[in-house]
Amino acid sequence: MSSEKPHPSRDAESCGACQNHGFCEGRGLAVFKEGSWTSNPVAIQTLGICPALAVTTRLENSLVMGGAMIFVVMGSSFLLSLLRHWTPRRVRLIASVAVIATFVIIIDQFLRAFYWDMSRQLGPYVGLIITNCIVLGRAEAFAMQNKPQLAIIDALAAGIGFTAILAIVGFFRELLGEGTVLGFTVLDPQWYTKNLVMVLAPGAFVVMG
Repeated sequence: MSSEKPHPSRDAESCGACQNHGFCEGRGLAVFKEGSWTSNPVAIQTLGICPALAVTTRLENSLVMGGAMIFVVMGSSFLLSLLRHWTPRRVRLIASVAVIATFVIIIDQFLRAFYWDMSRQLGPYVGLIITNCIVLGRAEAFAMQNKPQLAIIDALAAGIGFTAILAIVGFFRELLGEGTVLGFTVLDPQWYTKNLVMVLAPGAFVVMG
């Protein structure tokens, strides 16, 4: 299901301090660093590439998509970690998808209710978070094996790592494609000619490359 491999520092509740006190600050920091930087889900593991190509035409879109991902991956990882001892192995994948789908529906309906224009711009990609390898990977590889505190840190790290890459791609695509950042003109149209390739899918490949 996922190409992610558990890191030795992330094995299920293997730290003595974590077992005694429920949380180990040093391990939590290592988990965060690995999830957001060392094993960045997009830049290193090349997961979640589809939204990175499709919704990053503008920085605002990238940030909203990243925020939706953080909400879903943190909420689902926390809940699945809480339920890990009561979830039979034979239905674990079904339970994971059901929990993830619940949080996706919540954020999708929130955007539709309060930010309709943004919801329309993001199209189906918020709903497709349900099948995103990053969310499923963190649920299977980490949340189901660790305590809620570490599961939240791991999920936050993965979400921030994903959002950071989307924000960088969205920043350069909007800047070079439209001469703006968050809708504000940065490159004067009197001397800068918009690079329309950047607002198309090939532009995302160029920036990510």
